[in-house]
Amino acid sequence: MPSFSRLGNLKDPELAELFDKDDPDKIFVDLREIGHGSFGAVYYARNVTTKEVVAIKKMSFTGKQSTEKWQDIVKEVRFLRQLKHKNTIDYKGCYLKEHTAWLVMEYCLGSASDIIEADFGSASMISPANSFVGTPYWMAPEVILAMDEGQYDGKVDVWSLGITCIELGERKPPYFNMNAMSALYHIAQNDSPTLTGGEWSDVFRHFVNSCLQKNPADRPTAVNLLQHPFMTRPRSGKVIVDLIQRTKAAVRELDNLNYRKMKKILMIDSQENNEANAVEAEDDSTEDDQVSTGGNGGGSAGNGGGEGSKSSSLRSNQSQQSSSNVSAGSHSSSTSSLPPASEMDSYPPSSFRHPRDSNSSSTSLNSTDAGATNNFATIRTTSIVTRQMKEHEQENQMHEQMSGYKRMRRQHQKALEQMEAKCIQEMDDHKQKLDKEYETLLQQFSKELEKLQMKHQQDLEKKLKHNLAGEKRLTRTIAQQQEEETKRFQQQQKVEYKYLKEKIKKELSDDSSGGGGDAALRGHKAQLQQRQAEALARLQRHQADYLRLEVRKYRRRRLLQYHRLEQELLREELAKRQSQLEEAHSMLLRHHETTQELEYRQQRGVHQLREEQVRKQHQTELANQHEYCSRRERELHKRHAQAVKQQPKSLKHKELQIRKQFRETCKIQTRQYKAWKSQVLASTPRDDQKAVIKKLKEEQIRKLAILGEQYEQSIAEMLQKQSIRLDESQDTEVRQLKEQLQQELELLMAFQSKIRMQAEAQRNRERHELQERVSVRRALLEQKMELEKQQFQEEKAERQRLLCERQSREIEAFDEESAHMGFNPVEIAEASRESLGSSDADSLAGSTLSLAHSNSASSFTHTAL
Repeated sequence: MPSFSRLGNLKDPELAELFDKDDPDKIFVDLREIGHGSFGAVYYARNVTTKEVVAIKKMSFTGKQSTEKWQDIVKEVRFLRQLKHKNTIDYKGCYLKEHTAWLVMEYCLGSASDIIEADFGSASMISPANSFVGTPYWMAPEVILAMDEGQYDGKVDVWSLGITCIELGERKPPYFNMNAMSALYHIAQNDSPTLTGGEWSDVFRHFVNSCLQKNPADRPTAVNLLQHPFMTRPRSGKVIVDLIQRTKAAVRELDNLNYRKMKKILMIDSQENNEANAVEAEDDSTEDDQVSTGGNGGGSAGNGGGEGSKSSSLRSNQSQQSSSNVSAGSHSSSTSSLPPASEMDSYPPSSFRHPRDSNSSSTSLNSTDAGATNNFATIRTTSIVTRQMKEHEQENQMHEQMSGYKRMRRQHQKALEQMEAKCIQEMDDHKQKLDKEYETLLQQFSKELEKLQMKHQQDLEKKLKHNLAGEKRLTRTIAQQQEEETKRFQQQQKVEYKYLKEKIKKELSDDSSGGGGDAALRGHKAQLQQRQAEALARLQRHQADYLRLEVRKYRRRRLLQYHRLEQELLREELAKRQSQLEEAHSMLLRHHETTQELEYRQQRGVHQLREEQVRKQHQTELANQHEYCSRRERELHKRHAQAVKQQPKSLKHKELQIRKQFRETCKIQTRQYKAWKSQVLASTPRDDQKAVIKKLKEEQIRKLAILGEQYEQSIAEMLQKQSIRLDESQDTEVRQLKEQLQQELELLMAFQSKIRMQAEAQRNRERHELQERVSVRRALLEQKMELEKQQFQEEKAERQRLLCERQSREIEAFDEESAHMGFNPVEIAEASRESLGSSDADSLAGSTLSLAHSNSASSFTHTAL
């Protein structure tokens, strides 16, 4: 919690413009408390500068929850500064004095029929909202269940309008006789309230029912309500005036009734005193000294007691009527006007009315005493001040209890929002981490694949170079072997030429003589040289053809080897890509598992927080309900104790009433006795009159004694019955209160059980939804992985097919080229397949051996011969 120095600090420009910087104690004078609210007391004050009368609401932001109080004050001031409407009170400004905000508003003297709204309190300016704010009896169901079922919008004010309509019609909102906490449960759990009694029009009932639709979706908006027939119907312009006149007439009738009651009591008491004095004087004048002495002995005692009781009864009645009259005056309207001239005679004089008027309207009294500068003065007795302080204390306790409950709900909501924000941030960080890890893996795969492709390209280039070098080596080797073979062949030709030359010379020397032999020898030599040259040319042609054939075979073998290398490299690349794809899929599955685990953990955390909040909320509600029950029981016990304490006084009052009836009966019998005595004495001789008077007096005393015994017995029975009745009524009240409190407690527990069931159902629904989302995400991931595998297999088959087609085309082109060169493609293909598995050295050796066996010089010689 921030320190107090930070609260009310006007260094912030946005806050500085909301408050006036002047000292309110120097601007406003004559402050008097005129009301007490949940946020603080309201005072009457007068502006020294403008002489304007204003109302000041002092709101302190110290003590517990000072930050929340300060935020509520700032929110209210910001709202009131923006408010300008003809049906709302004017905002005059706001001042800060230490840790108290002085909210200055327009002061409305008397009745103001054009005022629709005077106090917005901590109203919310956000829609939709999900905060738990408002006065319990006017709260909409969705506000009560805001934290459990989600957000609400401006239609909650439409519900409050319907409750206000019921309040205007029935003088109190629904559930007003109930505890505020219990009212919340009834509003949330029961059906919508309706107008119970009164001859209300159907259009008004429909208007109220429309405003109090339990489902917000079925509830009309304020714009729609303006089009309701109740709002658009023609209205009389004298409605307000008629209401004021009816109120004045009711107050005037109440005043007249109270005055007549008190006047009657005073007149009766005065008449009783006069009659008692007259009876005593008559008795003294008619009775003789002896009878008078005996009779007055008992009568003076009885009358003395009667006078004491009478004066006590008078004082009691006066005090009761005075208190009742003051109470009636306190409830009268301050705007009641004077009665007309015809009714002035029924009113008491000003000296008699003064006790009531001193406690009635403070405005009229102060205007008479203080003049125009003081609009009113509040005159309150000590008992009234004490009673108001107790009421304020009780209101503060109830407000503190409700504020604590609201504060707890707001704290729960704030903690839940923080938890959800934390979960969202954690999930975002987790997703970023996984995305980064996956991107890093893909980049690594791309680099590895690029390196592999570069290596394959190098291997292919190396293979091409190796093939060219091998072809050169083969050509060079075959050329060397053929050169050596040619030399051997030429050497053999020389030997054969020399041999044949000697043989021809010998033959010619044997067959011919002289000069003919040289010419024949030259001819044979030329013929022999020509044959040898042709044999050498054939050998060279054969060697050239063989070289071309072997090179062709070598090229085809190397082409097949190159193709096989390409296939191997392609298989290696595809295997690498398949392993990368499997590794990526494995990472995606691992990411899915970790994300699923995080989601389940976060959901468990949120659910545990909600369960804990619901548990704390229900504990607080039960504690508040038990406190409310204890307070009601204490109040009832206190009232019963007060009733028991007041019972002797009440019984004394009733006893005095019975004794008063007894005295009235005695007076009647005394008058009857006097009349009867006069009749008897008129017909009785004078000598017997004393005896007759004595006898009549004894008879009267006996009857009065019997009557007194009867009244004493009735008093005793009354005292006994009243005591029994008081005990029974108190026991009944205790039983009814316990039943009511038990019913409210059971309703609260049922409501909490319903809330727990709904919360558990919601948690199960959220778990099921999360499981469905996870399973759908897993299915989509597997579907994506299967699609990627399928695409990879298709790409693999396509690349293999393209490679095979290209290699086939290259083989076909090579064979066609071989055929154009005069070679047999089948022979070359068979030779390349036979030696495909041999190495380059073995291939070169085989070519050399085949050349040595197939190109012998003897074969050319014998063929030439």
